[in-house]
Amino acid sequence: MWPWEKYTWPWKLSECGILGMNKRNHSYISRYNPRSLYPLVDDKLKTKRISLDAGVTVPDLIGTITEQHAVSQIAQMVEAWPGFCIKPARGSGGKGILVILRHEDGLYYKPNGSAATAQDLERHVSNILAGLYSLGGKPDKVLVENLINFDDVFDGYSFEGVPDTRVIIFKGFPVMAMMRLSTAASDGKANLHQGAVGVGLCLRTGRALRAVQFNQPIRHHPDTGLDLFELKVPHWDTLLTLAASCYEMSGLGYIGTDMVLDKQRGPMLLELNARPGLAIQIANGRGLVPNLKAVEKLGNTKMTVPQRIAFAKEHFGVFDDE
Repeated sequence: MWPWEKYTWPWKLSECGILGMNKRNHSYISRYNPRSLYPLVDDKLKTKRISLDAGVTVPDLIGTITEQHAVSQIAQMVEAWPGFCIKPARGSGGKGILVILRHEDGLYYKPNGSAATAQDLERHVSNILAGLYSLGGKPDKVLVENLINFDDVFDGYSFEGVPDTRVIIFKGFPVMAMMRLSTAASDGKANLHQGAVGVGLCLRTGRALRAVQFNQPIRHHPDTGLDLFELKVPHWDTLLTLAASCYEMSGLGYIGTDMVLDKQRGPMLLELNARPGLAIQIANGRGLVPNLKAVEKLGNTKMTVPQRIAFAKEHFGVFDDE
């Protein structure tokens, strides 16, 4: 039974196996994530480098800008690329990400159809370098990446934004998954706190289990009207393999892996998160604690990536009779 009341007792949440922030921080993040490894995931450029070294598929890197005196180089850097994405290396929650779908005659067009000038791009790059979007407001670096050619299977499931899939990986095991779909309310960002839709996904099949917006159950996308329960992520086994492999790649025991589906290249890793949020439980209507404890009971049993995925599917997947 899921405690859908607006207010409820802590013991009710505990009975449902809900993982709270304090327990997440103390029992999982601080215990399984060495702080010395945080820079590998807090800095998207470092994440990209270790991903490439590990053979993990990531979006193409067009270039980087690390100094204010190089801000004026942005127009020349993207000249040969029809579309591109400018993002802060240490940003979070989608802040500071600027997507340009096309450019012509000195104008750069965003997904909502509005145009920016080269000076606008320079201003945005300068703000990123100054730390406007970074964790802790520290000086940052700029990544310029090629656009992802999103698979047509998700047409209509996201509004003016990037649909992505988050899988929580614990000690190399997928323990819960959801898809985040942008909406008009979330301003095209896949951020559940801003109004994006969260769709809980079955770990066995990648099909939708339930959907929520602003923590309330919904059936249809609020802007496009599509039935969210018909959503199913293709190449699911490849996506789970990619996510589970991030355990060895990063050395972190409790991470959120954010992935997208490219039409030509398949599942691609966008970023890793050493402090993944807890809203994935609301999207799934289930608590994380039982799954986490099941993995902990295995102790130090050595398993390959395919074995870990098979275990997760058997123990954490949802079967048709549930």
